[in-house]
Amino acid sequence: MNRSVEDMKTTLDVVCGKWKAVLLLELVEKPLRFSEIKKVIPRIPHQTLIKHLKELEMDGLLNRKESKDVPPKVEYSLTPYGYELEPLLHEMEKWGKTHRTRSEETIAN
Repeated sequence: MNRSVEDMKTTLDVVCGKWKAVLLLELVEKPLRFSEIKKVIPRIPHQTLIKHLKELEMDGLLNRKESKDVPPKVEYSLTPYGYELEPLLHEMEKWGKTHRTRSEETIAN
């Protein structure tokens, strides 16, 4: 593989789990607690959410902040490194909207 292909593969490995980009896009707006993430992305399976949060934290894209309250509250936010993905995430969202509209028009015709 040449270097540019390897770089693209690395990016896709980090941000393109089925729900990772959606999760990151939600966290661009504001930090969220685990229960809030489940509310804004209700279709994400519980175990998948846990797995993605751990992977994104290990990749340095997320901060995990646990409160000392009882019961403890865990809040997730993007790191400065995670915020570097914001333009890419918005472009992916924009392309998805265009593609969905195009697909719906094709089906309608």
